Amino acid sequence: MRPLVAIAALALGSFQASAQAGQTKTDSASKASAPADSAQLARDIEQRRAQGDTRLPDASSFTFGNRTVPADTTIRGTIAVARGNVDVFGTVDGDVVALGGNVRVHNGGRIAGDAWSVGGTVTIDGGVVEGERRAVALPRYTGPRMTQHAPLTVWQAFKLAVGWFAVLAIIGIGVMLFADANLDGVVTELERGVARAFWIGLAGQLLALPGLLIVVVGLAITVLGLLLVPFAIVAYVVAGAGLVTLGFLAAARLLGGSVAPDNGTASPRGVHLKALFLGLLAYLALWVATALFSHTPGVGAVLRMVAVAITWVAATAGLGATISSRAGTHRSTAPASKFTGDELAWQTPTPVTGVAASSRRPMSSAP
Repeated sequence: MRPLVAIAALALGSFQASAQAGQTKTDSASKASAPADSAQLARDIEQRRAQGDTRLPDASSFTFGNRTVPADTTIRGTIAVARGNVDVFGTVDGDVVALGGNVRVHNGGRIAGDAWSVGGTVTIDGGVVEGERRAVALPRYTGPRMTQHAPLTVWQAFKLAVGWFAVLAIIGIGVMLFADANLDGVVTELERGVARAFWIGLAGQLLALPGLLIVVVGLAITVLGLLLVPFAIVAYVVAGAGLVTLGFLAAARLLGGSVAPDNGTASPRGVHLKALFLGLLAYLALWVATALFSHTPGVGAVLRMVAVAITWVAATAGLGATISSRAGTHRSTAPASKFTGDELAWQTPTPVTGVAASSRRPMSSAP
């Protein structure tokens, strides 16, 4: 009999030890699972206090997770819980605050102070709250929002294309009035080789940002140059935009001249102006077609890709021609005359006319 009693006592002791161990593991797990972002909690409390909730306790008074006040139990002081619910079955001689949770006062429970829930509810399920009951909603997000712009309608895309055509046409007229020689020089450089100009323009695009950095670093060496950095950046961007615009206008004029060649019926400036407008109209027609089919699945995307590719190639080639011709100021030298000095030896220069009128070119005798 005694051995049976000893075995039973040993089994009971083992059960109690394992239960205590399980409880210890549960408590450790709950402590480990409690959020460690006390700093974030402190910021939330400071934000709530700034909005008028000045009675919130300090962050050090809060515990994370659910909490229960058992029946026939009295707790003196404030109970503050973050991200959890408070169930009151006994007595709380103070306030109960739940931040991001609910406060539930069950049958037989009593709260001598206020019951306060921020982001939850206060429920009286047979209990008593002698103080004030408050349930405050969490503030909505008031930070910056990502704005999604609706895609352009067909009419808006059409107006955008026509607007760009009008702007480029006005700039083109101004260039032909005040810098026609520069535009001629860029067109001449394009005529020498479009592929060559394209690769030069591509290299210019790739080196644009490093060039700007070099300019900024060079100016930042001195105090006076450091003051000029903002102006240098603006001037660099304006100069780059001017080179691209001049090159694109030259590409448009070259395209328009190939579509409608000169028949000798107009002045050179009129021919150039006509070619420029025809080239711009060709690009306008491409973008107008893109606008008209912008909402057509498949077709609109393909047309947009084609329009972007063609416009980019034209602008890049024009930029390369502008760079290689130094904005149209540097032109290739004309080929040498086919007549040598011996061929021109028969001319007799005079101080007035340069060549004597009575001179005759010697004729070679027949063999």
